[in-house]
Amino acid sequence: MHELSLAGDILRLVEDAAAREHFRRVAHLRLEAGALAGVEVSALRFALDAIAPGTCLDGAQITIDEPPGRAWCPRCATEVTLASRADPCPQCLGYPVHPTGGTDLRVLELMVQDDGVRPCGTDL
Repeated sequence: MHELSLAGDILRLVEDAAAREHFRRVAHLRLEAGALAGVEVSALRFALDAIAPGTCLDGAQITIDEPPGRAWCPRCATEVTLASRADPCPQCLGYPVHPTGGTDLRVLELMVQDDGVRPCGTDL
């Protein structure tokens, strides 16, 4: 399950932002996991929930958007929607199709909770 590794990477990214921007807690984290990103969204959500306790993600609302996969079919010169990288073009049933969207896993928004407490050594 590589989603646990991805969840760890997301946590490290958020913790780096917390250290840089001086916040302690995340109120809301919004991610995007495209249909062609190779991510099992339910497994990623489970992994994030499993690693969140005791971190800045503890108690955060986590939203994962799932945009459809988009691809270009050179055979029929059409941009199409795909559910999987293994799917043929739905217009002409041809291969190969070249993914053009819905291929990313990324952080879209990070809303932090300001509790008024600053990390040690931080000027107000």
